[in-house]
Amino acid sequence: MRTVFVSLSALLLAACASGTPSETNLTADTPPAAVPFDETSHLWLEEVEGAEALAWVTAQNERTLAELQSDPRYAGFEAEALEVLNSSERIPYGSVRDGYVYNFWQDEKNVRGLWRRTPLASYATETPAWETIVDFDKLSADEGANWVYKGANCLRPAPGGEWLCLVSLSDGGKDAVINREFNLATKQFVEGGFVTAEAKQGLAWAGPDTLLIATDWGEGTLTESGYPSIVKRWQRGTPVEEAVELFRGKETDVGVWPMTMKLEDGRVLQGAVQAETFFTQKYFWFPEGETEGVRWPLPLKATPNGIYKGQFLFTIEQDWTPEGQEAFKAGDLLSFELGAFLETRSLPPVTLAFRPTEAQAVNGVAIAKGAALLSISDNVVGKVLRIEPSAGGWTTSPVELPGTGQVGIAFADEDETAVFLNYEDFLTPSSLLNYDVASGAVTPLKSLPAKFDATGLKVEQFFATSKDGTRVPYFIVHREDMPLDGTTPTLLYGYGGFQVSMTPGYSPVSGRLWLEEGGAYVLANIRGGGEFGPNWHQAGLKQNRQRIYDDFIAVGEDLTERKITSPEHLGIMGGSNGGLLMGVMLNQRPDLWNAVVVQVPLLDMLRYHLLLAGASWVDEYGSPDLPEERAFLETISPYQNFDASKPYPVPFFVTSTKDDRVHPGHARKMAKRFEEAGLPFLYFENMDGGHAAAADQTARAKRSALEYTYLSRQLFPKAAE
Repeated sequence: MRTVFVSLSALLLAACASGTPSETNLTADTPPAAVPFDETSHLWLEEVEGAEALAWVTAQNERTLAELQSDPRYAGFEAEALEVLNSSERIPYGSVRDGYVYNFWQDEKNVRGLWRRTPLASYATETPAWETIVDFDKLSADEGANWVYKGANCLRPAPGGEWLCLVSLSDGGKDAVINREFNLATKQFVEGGFVTAEAKQGLAWAGPDTLLIATDWGEGTLTESGYPSIVKRWQRGTPVEEAVELFRGKETDVGVWPMTMKLEDGRVLQGAVQAETFFTQKYFWFPEGETEGVRWPLPLKATPNGIYKGQFLFTIEQDWTPEGQEAFKAGDLLSFELGAFLETRSLPPVTLAFRPTEAQAVNGVAIAKGAALLSISDNVVGKVLRIEPSAGGWTTSPVELPGTGQVGIAFADEDETAVFLNYEDFLTPSSLLNYDVASGAVTPLKSLPAKFDATGLKVEQFFATSKDGTRVPYFIVHREDMPLDGTTPTLLYGYGGFQVSMTPGYSPVSGRLWLEEGGAYVLANIRGGGEFGPNWHQAGLKQNRQRIYDDFIAVGEDLTERKITSPEHLGIMGGSNGGLLMGVMLNQRPDLWNAVVVQVPLLDMLRYHLLLAGASWVDEYGSPDLPEERAFLETISPYQNFDASKPYPVPFFVTSTKDDRVHPGHARKMAKRFEEAGLPFLYFENMDGGHAAAADQTARAKRSALEYTYLSRQLFPKAAE
């Protein structure tokens, strides 16, 4: 059983009245007259499965599909995207359990996917011998269900025991899932085993016959954000209704989840994490035989990272001075002796394990059997360090990597010596590397052939100066012979929120559908992300959020000032929180871009907290119920700030009916404003797919082909078509 910690980042993104848009210049020539606006008139579009709403969605889908799929580029784009997404030449990433690598795999034959395994020795070969554990296409067909696999939570057995897993299944890709107990030895669901009802839920193994579970227990047991507020202990062989309450949070919390922690001597600590806001958590331990929880002595903004050689490792996202001890800075990796805390139940002396520079950020710590690895970002370049405690404090040593791109710890487990690293950059396909715990050597395990032609392409990093003087980095991938005359079709991508870092990555789809076609791709590292640690994120919280938007605008302006591109040839794209960014950019600088892809967005920022998981994000955006925070939201909310007299580029809204995280009503209502104003727009709502707006590779290929067809129509010169 692996230690279970909670990362809230993970829980956390009729025809058009104006007729068919023209091919290359889709802005209206004459601004239409102002349309009286009554926000309540669009509430019917928030009825996710409402007949009237779905009829409108269907009409918009049909119109948009007819428009984009008739473009001569679409069929080729879809075929190219489907080829790379379904290609067998993909790295089968997986988890190691007792000498087997377990992997989830989707392709054109296995649309819903296979859960499969192969021995480690076979995995290292070019053609591993895979054994199917679960065929989800067959399972869905047998049960007449629309199952989407959402992962498995497995219990490491005692010697001689069997692996038991909780398999999460979603109806159509929603965050809400059911969990069913599965035996890896028999490759069967356990008859009479643990089964949960559909809900947004959290589970943790506390032993072979004991689960900690947080779920929808009935009326009054969910938070305002729609997440569980109660953790219970559930014993095998008893109905879930008889589970014993362990911890109860508040309705105003974001949520409450179970947490277990396996100690190095094999004991398991049972506990719960109470997220009072999206960025603040309280952690509790429930000693055996006791009913009252013991709170872990951590600051509210802290993230546990694991246990290594008796030391409890954690990062802090705020400055912190423990009583009677030295001061620590936001972003620090810290530790204390776990045994001392368990004995005294108070905070032991805290040690600084690693302090990032202003250009660095801690991404996380992975614990393997015999090693602790620290993943960091250094000026948005990934690095891995091995860390070790000593009498004089923690020491670090670099892990040698093949280049200066993105590196991640693909697999590590405190009970396994196998450690896999993943490396890639914009022009280098992913490679899976084996890290030898004993020697520290890094050797190639698997690598991919190039999936697009990178001949003549180069990557550069530039800095734009934001409105307040802050230097904002961005990467650009472009042809070496790119003319500096403002004509290069350029796609600028951004996110800017929730301390999520945007790092260099290899994308075969954008490589084929955009870079090979002559476009340039830009990745903006704006504030709100985690590229430079907690302070980079927190600089754009709530009423300071305009800084994020100023950063993105500065990057767009810098691209035009360098004559890399011009507004006619500059497009932007973002999803979820990045979809909000796109909506704001539509309103604040419609003159700076000629294409805007708005993916699964938040757009009505005066009602977002009332829709699905929206209430969990008030610590990021501010609350519409607080006058001073609402006043700022009123200045940026895309839906309320729509102005038909502005020279809007034609936006493309992309969302999903099954998204139970960000409500599809956001995109629907904003698109409806364009429709009522007689302004052209495109709209596609996938009926499945959850927050990713696609549940399988075919749907992903279709969505990508639609987006890049739209971008090409808008941004490439007419003569190049």
